Amino acid sequence: MSEQRTHDMYPSMVVEDSQNVTRTIEPITIGRQLKAIRTANKLTLEEASKRTGLARSTLSKIENEQISPTFTVMQKLAHGLNIELPQLFTKPNNIRATGRRDITKIAQGRTHLTSTYEHELLATELSNKKMMPYKSRVHARSFDDFGEWVRHQGEEFMLVLEGEIQLLTEFYEPASLKTGDSVYYDATMGHLVVSTSETDALILWVTAD
Repeated sequence: MSEQRTHDMYPSMVVEDSQNVTRTIEPITIGRQLKAIRTANKLTLEEASKRTGLARSTLSKIENEQISPTFTVMQKLAHGLNIELPQLFTKPNNIRATGRRDITKIAQGRTHLTSTYEHELLATELSNKKMMPYKSRVHARSFDDFGEWVRHQGEEFMLVLEGEIQLLTEFYEPASLKTGDSVYYDATMGHLVVSTSETDALILWVTAD
């Protein structure tokens, strides 16, 4: 299929944000990305068909933008080709490996103490991180231990590693979480964590801008 035909089937859209700034959103060409992934793995259509359970003709039509795959079909593609689903929406030539890596051995993170938490900062050798991971031993037992809400920019993921905690937020009822439970929330919303188990709970926090 030609570039013009693809453009006609899936035209670009011009959108305007709240500040009256316009930008063009290009169409998502899953077929082109699928073909790039398949050829990068040196797979024929027949081999890709066997891996995904999809007919060879179906794969060919998707690659040539003749049909648009359903979500179920995209799941089969991701599973069969051993890729993550978002890779079907991201052009392969936009992927650039930086080679960044930082290992933190157990109990070797950087300690930061407060009156309510004992933080162990992880991956401290990397600068300009998009995420900030850290473990925290929760000493606090009530809102009074803080005096006011904790709030900051970004979003936060929290996983309870040991014990039980209560997540207090200004817009929701208190949430009780046990070992293995997790939560993701907007960190600009007032929030704080208190231990409710006999011993101080241990949690993993990941904060992203």
